[in-house]
Amino acid sequence: MRDSVDEHIDQWLPLLDGLDPDAEGAITRMQYVVRHIRKHKDAMLAKHDLQASEFDTLHTLMRLGEPHRTTPSRLATELAMSPAAMTGRLDALEQRGFVRRAPSTTDRRKVDVELTAAGKRAWTKAIDDMGFEETRVLGVLNSRERRQLSDLLRRVLIAAEQGPPPPQ
Repeated sequence: MRDSVDEHIDQWLPLLDGLDPDAEGAITRMQYVVRHIRKHKDAMLAKHDLQASEFDTLHTLMRLGEPHRTTPSRLATELAMSPAAMTGRLDALEQRGFVRRAPSTTDRRKVDVELTAAGKRAWTKAIDDMGFEETRVLGVLNSRERRQLSDLLRRVLIAAEQGPPPPQ
């Protein structure tokens, strides 16, 4: 069975000497799958009236674990944002009732940011819809194949994260 990437490879093979069709196919397919999932994520966020930046902040608060509370500076670090940009984002999320600021439990001069029940509901609805598509797409593989795919991609990612070797 052929997919859209097979046609892409067929077009490039005669033009690029030494093109490895398996490497080109793997990289291009990964890009297409990521593009598909990102498009679906954007549609689900729009359906739930969430901006990507709002979702990312709620997602980070959820990931940090119970009680889904942390400092604005830790959130800014986790999301690679400036403190000023984080303040603006938190203002908007607080207006929507998704987070609240509360006095710090460790330093009375500071505040913490806490996920509200409304914020948790908004995140849960969006993540459930996003997860449905990921499950659907990967559902063509059995559990052994999904594990194998994950293991192979782990090896590829480790090589990418290590970067190229230093010049000789």
